[in-house]
This record gives sequence, structure tokens and C-alpha cells, in this order.
Amino acid sequence: MDPSLLLPTTSEQLFQVLNNLEIDYILHKHRPVYTVAEGHDVWKGIPGLHCRNLFLRDHKKKMFLIVAANETKIDLKDLKKQLNSGRLSFGSAERLWEFLGIQPGAVSPFCLINDKDRQVTLVLDPKMMDAERVNYHPLDNAMTIGIHPNDLLKFADYTGHLPSYL
Repeated sequence: MDPSLLLPTTSEQLFQVLNNLEIDYILHKHRPVYTVAEGHDVWKGIPGLHCRNLFLRDHKKKMFLIVAANETKIDLKDLKKQLNSGRLSFGSAERLWEFLGIQPGAVSPFCLINDKDRQVTLVLDPKMMDAERVNYHPLDNAMTIGIHPNDLLKFADYTGHLPSYL
């Protein structure tokens, strides 16, 4: 994370929101992890389903945050059809910062707290929603928190993001 960029919402502020929403979470601190491949050894000791996040946009500049289990295969051509969107590509670091207030490597559904205008569509993997506990970075890739999938929905509702399931 670029230290010159101050996060619009800090992890500590996020934890306060989670506490206010009565969302139970388990916090794990670890070395920074930027990719799923880098995280395998770190996440071995953290119980629950580990998830990845893809920030995508289509040619009409519509943006999507795809949240899925690490092992879920995602085909962008198929996803384009399911979303009824144009060709999908990964959003730039600049666009990620502008709309979700986060740097690459720390993206998670918790970034939606920074999307006040609800310009990003949340898309969830149904497989992930069947897990007992799901794990995400809490706006910092040197931490992981585990929550129940229903609490993820409670948080999404708090941010005004109604998820789609694909």
C-alpha cells in the first residue's frame, strides 16, 4: 500500500462499523499478501473459506466487484453473458482508488464502504455463501478477518449494495 495515500476508511474505522452492526469477526494478522498465490501459506492456519475479489469494468464503464471462493473458476467471457454486460476488463489501480478507496492487493467487499454513490455492483459466488466462515482483508492486506456469510450480507445492506449471485 502506498503510504502517501490515506485510506478514506481505515481498518480501525471498519472494525467500529462491524461492531456497531453486531457483526462477529475473527481477526488474523500476517505478512502483507497481494495475490491468492502468495497467500496459500499464510491462510493455511486460518479456518474458513478464503475468497478473492475481482474489480472489473465493462466498455460502458459499469463496474463490478466479484467476490468468490479462491477455487471458483471465473471465465470473463461467460461472466460477461451472465452479467449482461459488455466486454469485461480489470479496473485500473486509479479507478479502484477512485471508486473503492483501496489499493490493489487489499480489495475486499469491505471496500464498498467507500462507494457512497453505489457505482459498483456487488456480485457474490453462491458457493461462498454456503460456508460457515468466509475470509477477507479488512482494508489492509496484512490482516484477514473471518465472518459468517450472513454478516457479509448485513454489511452489504449497510453500504446500500444489493448483491447479485452468479
